[in-house]
Amino acid sequence: MAQRCDVCGKGPAVGSKVSHANRHTKRRWLPNLISMRALVQGRTQRMRVCTRCMKAGKVQKVV
Repeated sequence: MAQRCDVCGKGPAVGSKVSHANRHTKRRWLPNLISMRALVQGRTQRMRVCTRCMKAGKVQKVV
């Protein structure tokens, strides 16, 4: 399953882990995704949304 927000499209960021000996190895930073039921065009739909979109009010949560 793709680690991508259904609202803004935020996905994993890539970079290097740097050890104390200054060795570089690849690593990924994953977005903070929450699986939730949201109201989309008047219907309930299950989405994977990042917490930034939830906090900004870009999705309406169904209770």
